[in-house]
Formats: sequence, structure tokens, C-alpha cells
Amino acid sequence: MHIGLTGWQREAAEGDYSELLALFQRADALGFDSLWLPEYHLRRTGLPYPSPLLLAAAVFATTERMRVGTGVTLLPVTHPLSLAEQLAQLDVQSGGRLDVGIGRGNDVAALTALGVPPDEKHARFVAAYDILLRAWGEGTVSSDNGPWRFADVEVGPAPAQCPHPPIYVAGASPETIGFAVERGLPHLLSLEPPEGRQLDRWRACVGVGGRMTGLGASSLNRYIFIGRTDSEANALLDRALFHIFKRRRWSPVDITDRDAVAVARANLIRQQAIVGSPDTCIREIERTVREFGTGHLRCVFNALGGLDRAATLAGMELFARDVLPAVRAIQPPPDPLVA
Repeated sequence: MHIGLTGWQREAAEGDYSELLALFQRADALGFDSLWLPEYHLRRTGLPYPSPLLLAAAVFATTERMRVGTGVTLLPVTHPLSLAEQLAQLDVQSGGRLDVGIGRGNDVAALTALGVPPDEKHARFVAAYDILLRAWGEGTVSSDNGPWRFADVEVGPAPAQCPHPPIYVAGASPETIGFAVERGLPHLLSLEPPEGRQLDRWRACVGVGGRMTGLGASSLNRYIFIGRTDSEANALLDRALFHIFKRRRWSPVDITDRDAVAVARANLIRQQAIVGSPDTCIREIERTVREFGTGHLRCVFNALGGLDRAATLAGMELFARDVLPAVRAIQPPPDPLVA
């Protein structure tokens, strides 16, 4: 079982940089397997780290074993030859600890400002992916169609990992999921929309009788609210609940409606969160692995900014001490057939 960390997105990453880096160093010492950093663009406030690659370089320089993944690298906005060099260099600098999550991006205003017409983003995404693989594998590449055209360009350095860093795909659209299925790439399943919608589209792409190859390596996202008791953990959830609801785009919640809040809270626990004492968390992780068939969990301890760094670190410490050792040996079931 691979247990990673995410959640330092937009305003959730604000605050003292040295404290943030110290938190990541502590995560490395506690035994968490990976850290996933997002890419967002073009906001003056509430976006302290628009480049996950720059932040990842700092994390690699100050940690010893933890992997760092991009969650995600937006392929349409950067020339793939430049991106191939940057990612390969980072892989070399890290000693082969880089994971690469790729996506198209869904901020229409940012894509447009960066010169990417929204109706071209999927074509750019696919073309960039193919160029990346050829640049890493062949060294000298050409492209005579699509948005990037060039001939016999030499690209270096070679990545440290052979043939290249692991690649994950993020996205909920049928086109992106179809792309991942066609190439057998694992998915970065998201909190929003809940992964059920993504898995339904995955099953539709695979077809009846097909095997959902890559599901075991795909990464599931969960809020983690852990306390010494179930009651203490639920109190933490309630502290962060309205913050979570205010961030929702796919299923907004009217926080003035008590009944709506109660239903949304129950759905959050059922679909998106692991809440409870260490023993409860262990049981829920075991159940989640059985249900979804994945051996890779990305944990959000800070409620995407709904909990401060002291509460976040306390949850990480308790989880690392009392949950991590127990879940290490959990093995995901084989990739299922679609019924």
C-alpha cells in the first residue's frame, strides 16, 4: 500500500515558506511515500506556488526518500520539448524520485490567456504526451503535425528512471479517460467529482468483459480526519466542513440549510473522507482497497486549507504512528473485469 500526501493547493499553501518546507521534511521522516503538488496559473493572491516543478526541486533538495508527483502538469500550456527537459532534469536531480501526473486543465480563462484555445486543449494534451515519450526515449525527435512542428531536435538530459518517470492521468472527461484507457495509464482519481463518475466512464471505455488495467496502480484521493477517538476525529471534520463545502464546484451545498448540510456531510464521509480513530481509519482503508481495487492513496490532512498546520501535522503524526504500519501490507485485488 502506497500512502501519499496532497492538499497544498491555492490558498491552502499560503503562509511561511520555511514552515511549509519543514512540514514536507517531517512527512519524509514519518514515512509517507509521496507528495503531490498541483499546477495553477494567473492569480495574484491565493496562489503562492504556480510552478510545481520549482517547489518539487526544493522538496527533493531537503528530503531523502519521499517521491514527489505533479498533480498535475498541464501539458497544453508548455512546449513539450522544454517540458521534457525540465522533467528529465528534475528526475536526475531527485535521484529518480519524480512521478508525473498529466492533465489538460479546466481553467478556461487561464488557458486562453496562455494562448491555448479551449477547443484545442485535448489535441495539445495528446500531442504533448507523445512528444514527451519520444523525447525521453529517442533523444532526437521531429513533429510534422499538430500545434508543435519541428525537425530533428535533440533533447536532453535522459531521465534517471528508465524508460521515464511513472506517468498518471488526471481528468473526468470521456476524452481524457479514454486516452488513459487506450494507453493503459493509471489514473489520479479526484475528490471532485467523486471517483465513481470517473470509474463509470472508465468502464464504458473498457467495455463489457474488458479488464480495467491500471486500476491497481491508480491513485485514490481522500480527506483524512484522524483523532484518538472517533468523536475527536468527527469534531475535526466539523471544524473544516464549511470550508470544504465552500470550495465545491461539482456539487455545491447550501450551508444555510441544516438538512442539506447533514446529507452532504454523510455523503462526504461515504464518498470522499476517512474519519475516525486509528483503528477506524485502518478498517476504512481496508474497505476502500477492497471496493476500488487500488493500492495507492493520496491523503489530504489539511482539508484543503480548512485545518491549520498544527492540526494538519498532528493528524499526520498520529496516522504515521498508528495507521501506516498496519496498512503497509494491504494488497489490492487484481484488476477487475467489467460486468
